Amino acid sequence: MNMRNLLEFLARYNHWFVFILLEVVSLVLLFQYNSYQGSVWFSSANAVAGKVYEWNSAVEQFFSLTQVNKELTQRNAWLEHEVAALQDRLGEVTGDTTWLERQQLQMLAQFKVIPAKVISNSLDKPDNLITIDKGSADGIRKDMGVTCGNGVVGIVYLVSSHYSVVIPVLNSQSHISCMIQKRGYFGYLHWTGGAVDEAYLEDIPRHAHFYLGDRVVTSGYSSLFPSGIMVGKVLHVYNSADGLSYRLKVKLSTDFANLRDVNVIDNTVLEERMQIMRAAQDSIKTKDN
Repeated sequence: MNMRNLLEFLARYNHWFVFILLEVVSLVLLFQYNSYQGSVWFSSANAVAGKVYEWNSAVEQFFSLTQVNKELTQRNAWLEHEVAALQDRLGEVTGDTTWLERQQLQMLAQFKVIPAKVISNSLDKPDNLITIDKGSADGIRKDMGVTCGNGVVGIVYLVSSHYSVVIPVLNSQSHISCMIQKRGYFGYLHWTGGAVDEAYLEDIPRHAHFYLGDRVVTSGYSSLFPSGIMVGKVLHVYNSADGLSYRLKVKLSTDFANLRDVNVIDNTVLEERMQIMRAAQDSIKTKDN
């Protein structure tokens, strides 16, 4: 049945097949035995083929660039992690932590910094406090950030003329806005008691990408600390209680057991910046309403 249909189809359209065959033969004879037409055909065919190859190459390069960019991003992240690990290792081997102190001072260069000494410091309470030997007479005000050469210490809570009380990171009431350095993901730092060299970074989003050992620094999203002040390194990753975010255990860079010298940051510039941001947000909300 199929063979009969095929024969009927060929018989019905045989004149078209003959026409196509004669056209092909004539074109072959034309381009083969006439140099001008042959050169035109050769040039045109090469041009079309070349353009097709060019498009094909461009498409392949486009899709390969996506993979190359992904590999470069992963490579950069790995190199950043290795550099940080080598710096930490160098400090451990040589005992030289001045590079971190220099980095901290460089970040604080644009701010007025008031040096002070710790005269009392508790470590064994749920709500530890630190007392320093500078007060309002020295320019210190409530809600100023306090740092040391190795990182964040806490926030000024009470001020007298010559003394101030600081709520350190090792206090259940302390909630400092922090982020994972060079990743952009932020949360707040909270101490739950126990070890004096560990705290937790709460509310890191589930889509965040980071590595154990990544640095945690201040986010700069408040008027307390500028962005980039060292806080610690990521030790372990947990799920939050509701399972909607991550909870990161952080190895604190500040040695609270041996804390002697601190710097209080005059946050006038930070407060001015935050006031402008809040005014802009209020203006946008007013327009939307």
